[in-house]
Amino acid sequence: METPEIVKNDPFLKPYETDFIRWAEKLRDKEAEILNGKSLIDFASGHLYFGLFKNDSGWIIRDWAPNATRINLLGTFNNWQELPEFELKNIGNCCWELYLDENAIKHGDLYAFSIYWNGGNGKRIPAWSKRVVQDSNTLIFNAQVWNPSDNYVWKNSNFLRQKEAPLIYEAHVGMSGEEPRVHTFEEFRMNTLPKIKTEGYNTIQLMAIPEHPYYGSFGYHVSSFFAASSRFGTPEELKHLIDEAHGMGISIIMDLVHSHAVKNVNEGLGNYDGTRYQFFHEGSRGEHPAWDSYCFNYNKNEVLHFLFSNIRFWLDEYKFDGFRFDGVTSMLYFDHGLGKAFTNYGDYFTPNIDDDAIVYFMLANRLIHELNPNALSIAEDMSGLPGLAAPLTAGGLGFDYRMSMGVPDYWIKVIKELKDEEWNVGQIFHELTSHRADEKVVSYAESHDQAMVGDKTIIFRLLDKEMYFSMRKDQPNHAVDRGIALHKMIRLATIAGAGGSYLNFMGNEFGHPEWIDFPREGNGWSYEHARRIWSISENPELRFHWLLDFDRDMINMVKNEKLLEEPYIQWITDNLADQVLSFRRKDILFIFNFNPTRSFEGYGIQIEPSKFKIILQTDAHAYGGFNRIDDRMTYYSIPEAGLGSTHYLKIYLPSRTAIVLKNQPYRSVR
Repeated sequence: METPEIVKNDPFLKPYETDFIRWAEKLRDKEAEILNGKSLIDFASGHLYFGLFKNDSGWIIRDWAPNATRINLLGTFNNWQELPEFELKNIGNCCWELYLDENAIKHGDLYAFSIYWNGGNGKRIPAWSKRVVQDSNTLIFNAQVWNPSDNYVWKNSNFLRQKEAPLIYEAHVGMSGEEPRVHTFEEFRMNTLPKIKTEGYNTIQLMAIPEHPYYGSFGYHVSSFFAASSRFGTPEELKHLIDEAHGMGISIIMDLVHSHAVKNVNEGLGNYDGTRYQFFHEGSRGEHPAWDSYCFNYNKNEVLHFLFSNIRFWLDEYKFDGFRFDGVTSMLYFDHGLGKAFTNYGDYFTPNIDDDAIVYFMLANRLIHELNPNALSIAEDMSGLPGLAAPLTAGGLGFDYRMSMGVPDYWIKVIKELKDEEWNVGQIFHELTSHRADEKVVSYAESHDQAMVGDKTIIFRLLDKEMYFSMRKDQPNHAVDRGIALHKMIRLATIAGAGGSYLNFMGNEFGHPEWIDFPREGNGWSYEHARRIWSISENPELRFHWLLDFDRDMINMVKNEKLLEEPYIQWITDNLADQVLSFRRKDILFIFNFNPTRSFEGYGIQIEPSKFKIILQTDAHAYGGFNRIDDRMTYYSIPEAGLGSTHYLKIYLPSRTAIVLKNQPYRSVR
């Protein structure tokens, strides 16, 4: 087999060429095994066969349960009794089927399976259920017949995500409102969606969409993979949300959790047909030691059928525009990457890597882009496996982007461990811009991970207790001035050096003062910290709106200039003594003065003959700054000696300030 392009482009991968070749061969073999002349899209059609459907002659329900000896349909329609007329028939190939008269069940009925196997039986929510609800009194989950009289009619059915740099707004529907409760799809559509549109983000990443029994899991312990969580509303309301976002030109991607599944038996896939190995690995390989969950067997064709059908279902039924795959590192390695540093190529290409997961990712990404060539596929991976976000044609795994998880860790380390005067601007530039040339990344200063209880957001680390007591504008406070200045600079530096995409978690853009803590026994089942207090960002007497206003203008500047579409970033200077950093991207010049005490008059930035206008600066009054910069001026480069000598842009750099300048048409005078 020919040397993969990814190896040709990186000579350090040459010792591991056989790994890429092996994966390509395994991909070819698995395709031949599961497709048998069909397309991958056809293979991913289990949701059109399994589950509950209504047709002209009545109802039909099917399931796959290889270890089952008998299956009965129970529900409110038969008083939860095992009756002969509701017993499924074994139709071969481990599949079960039941036909019912159109009047046997109706929209809104609750149902479940009673599955028998040799030596036992249990009540189960059907694995392919598309609607699951929880009783508010008993807290028991059941599937629900969902066949509304009026199917949702899409208004923007032809929406296609533009191939622009994703500016991602990570959001959780349930905690998107101010009240201490679970908020809904409708409330998000009416209240939060317009905010995101105004702020300029072009992509929303929705968390916790598939049904999960424990709200506090943040949606990462999935039980019903084809059911949108009913705690947020109905399927039609989720479709309405996505449809309206599309009408605004905003793409919606979903957190997809195929890395593991909740252990719950009654409402999940654990021991579904009386065996652990129906969907998951047997023994220790099938249990995640850190997450208390079950791990899928990606070598099993029926499992691939289930997971690939799940991908197609969300793209087709709800018109999502792609996925952010959760827990990718855990899938890639037999030890789930726990406690691994991944400091050299040898750490990636070891017997510890799971070839079955590699092939799963290759096929999943191929499926996504066959279904929608413009769809987004993002890997949440902390290992940095080379090739993860490289094209399949180049020998990679086919993700469009990978999460740049080292960036937020770096910012936390800097804020926690270094005095302001110790911030190394050269190291900052390196950390923000370092990624493989053939792979794009989603850069971010903080996501939901940094906002969770037990951790701290950037604003919390910068302000500490002053966040609660000194955010009024009529309360001068040097610590708050510092925190607000650095909050803006950190976010601007992160997006300016981003490797193709940028992400922000809901509320962090205006320095939300509360951490995230979902209702649990340890906090008295309180919703106090599972909400977003938008009103503080709208209060003109508080400083929070300064951060929001800056973030809005920063995002719109990046979007309007198509900044992240340009991969090349030109380093200009990193003066460690002065703590001044400057670099260019396209015709945009970024200058950062991280110095906490020193402002510089006429600071020289070496540049070709040019002139610039300031298009954004962190020191503006509108963003809580001190307005020390005249952004109405046109700034011309000045020759060091004669006209043909080195030119410098001479500019005033106040302390803790960043300036963004755009190159203007310039004609040199000779």
